[in-house]
Amino acid sequence: MTIDVPQSILDDLTDVDMPRLANEPASDESVTIDGLGLPIYRYGCVIVGSGAAGLRAAVELKRRGDDVAVVSQSAWGGTSACSGSDKQTLHTANTADHGDDFRAMARAIRAGGSMDEDTAYVEAVGSARMMASLQFMGLPLPQERLGGTLRYQTDHDEVGRATSCGPRTSRLMVKVLAEEAIRLQVPIYNQTTAVRILTADEGSRRVVGILVSRSADRSDANPLGLAIFRCNVLVLAAGGPGELYRDSVYPNGCFGSLGLALEAGIELVNLTESQFGIGTRREGFPWNLSGTYVQAMPHIYSVDDEGREHHFLADYYRTTQELASNVFRKGYQWPFHSTRMLGFGSSLVDLAIYRESAAGRRVFMDFNRNPLTVEGDQAFSLERLDDDVSRYLGNAGATQELPIDRLAHMNPLAIELYRRYKIDIAIEPLEFAVNNQHMNGGVMVDVWGQSNLSGCYAIGEAAGTHGVTRPGGAALNAGQVFGTRAAEHIAASGNARSAPSVDPDNLGIVELGQLQHVIRADSPIAMKSVRAEVQARMSDRAGIICDPTGVSSALREAGALNANICANGIAYGHAAEAVRAAQWQQMALASEAVLAALDHYIRDGGGSRGARTICDPAGDDAPTTKSGVLEEFRFRRERAEHKAEQIVVRFDGSAIQVTTRPNRFLDETQKSFFERDWPDWLTGRIYAA
Repeated sequence: MTIDVPQSILDDLTDVDMPRLANEPASDESVTIDGLGLPIYRYGCVIVGSGAAGLRAAVELKRRGDDVAVVSQSAWGGTSACSGSDKQTLHTANTADHGDDFRAMARAIRAGGSMDEDTAYVEAVGSARMMASLQFMGLPLPQERLGGTLRYQTDHDEVGRATSCGPRTSRLMVKVLAEEAIRLQVPIYNQTTAVRILTADEGSRRVVGILVSRSADRSDANPLGLAIFRCNVLVLAAGGPGELYRDSVYPNGCFGSLGLALEAGIELVNLTESQFGIGTRREGFPWNLSGTYVQAMPHIYSVDDEGREHHFLADYYRTTQELASNVFRKGYQWPFHSTRMLGFGSSLVDLAIYRESAAGRRVFMDFNRNPLTVEGDQAFSLERLDDDVSRYLGNAGATQELPIDRLAHMNPLAIELYRRYKIDIAIEPLEFAVNNQHMNGGVMVDVWGQSNLSGCYAIGEAAGTHGVTRPGGAALNAGQVFGTRAAEHIAASGNARSAPSVDPDNLGIVELGQLQHVIRADSPIAMKSVRAEVQARMSDRAGIICDPTGVSSALREAGALNANICANGIAYGHAAEAVRAAQWQQMALASEAVLAALDHYIRDGGGSRGARTICDPAGDDAPTTKSGVLEEFRFRRERAEHKAEQIVVRFDGSAIQVTTRPNRFLDETQKSFFERDWPDWLTGRIYAA
């Protein structure tokens, strides 16, 4: 039996066309700085990033009557529009035939530690509203006949809070939000890259705008297309630092805004926390291989330089049943986690793939073969699987003979997606690796999305609202919740009601000088060399396997690279390369910040948690294979006290400063009371610090 879904429906859920952008409003004024005529665009609020979070903030601000515009390096080209965000984790109004409560969901969101308790509650309580509003805008979240939302279990989720529109869930979110933003006539400036945040000190330091590079504003008098977007409020929503790692499942060209924020003195938090897992390489079609891809239990193997196949997982697991069952579990235990390497768990799969790649072998999954037999054991059989695996496949009706047939039954969209990119997994094996997928850290914000820089907010992956772990799909929910929360706070302040008409003295002069110091046509430092050095260092020494010596030496090298860039800049050939050079300077700075936080954590006795294993010969645990203990991967355990704090990073203009702060606490015994608390809503006191 296979799912009988017409091809036209599969096409609509796979080929998601984005709306056509309206014409960009032109600038009618300019300012001359250092001989360059820079156009000025004025808005009450400017949002950097056109993904799901940024568009949510734009829509909510416009509905409240605020003056808002979006600037985007590549509209519909970011992570939420292009990557494999295939699920949305929501309040469980239809789980196990009874409801969830917000505090239980908040506890699940923050369960990994190093997350503010009030933030987790904000994300939980805002979830139902986000789902309803997305459905109102047209997001086709699946329902049962009586109206309950269809849900399933995902990573770090024991309840089953995830739902999905298919592999293009996040792109469909971007589409409905983009259509609403265009309907509301929100200006969206495409091919517009933010390169510096503009600030002024008028009693206190605050945002006054951003310096951008725009292809539409290039001219003989302004060859780099530099322009100023003057605003009272700035929202950073440009996603995560996808270019930070060589082994990455982000779409190409995703730089995020961590370096941009660091240069403006904005504090970042939890940069030690990322997600890594299996996915196809970014050189082809980058995509996560979670969910039904692995729940179909394809045969996983490697190929050496001479073309010989290696059934390498058989060297790790004791039985064919154990091997196949843990491949299946990667479906809802997708992110690598050090503790899941123990006891022949599912992250032993990641470690094995990591070691094959490090040995120079290419790794594939073949959907036309079941897992091969572990030597000395019986052959693969659907009758010999762990109970949780058998139960799931039985409920799903996925009892077909071959993985490709089981996948076609459970999720035909998974096959259609790769076909769109000229990869037919029904015919040919799929090459993949362990890749970086998500930054859980980012700009440190309060419960309204405010950073430490007055007038600057951060939402989506740009914000460091996640802790060590989070339920799969919770990041999409967080971006929607905080996009709305930031808009509510901005609207309540009145700061974005209209565009600023009076400019501070020396607007953009310092920031333009800083930019010109970095991008130099005659620099001896090539942009490609910066990219290669940063990505290799992060993938090789700050990926899923780390050790104290390797991280410390990587930090010293990152500092030396940034000192060299500071002294000599980065070379470029043409205007587009100049923008990239500026972004690679910021990425090099962000790399040093991540390594500084990681080094601080390790030197403080930090152990393995979340994305990374901290190897130590004196460590507490080591993964075991059927051949014995892997002593080279002996690792430290996480210390309980580190769950209660967060690592804060700040760039003071010359050096990275690292401190810690305790998680914000939420008193779950405190209850709201209507008559007592309603005046705070009516008067706007809920928006106070």
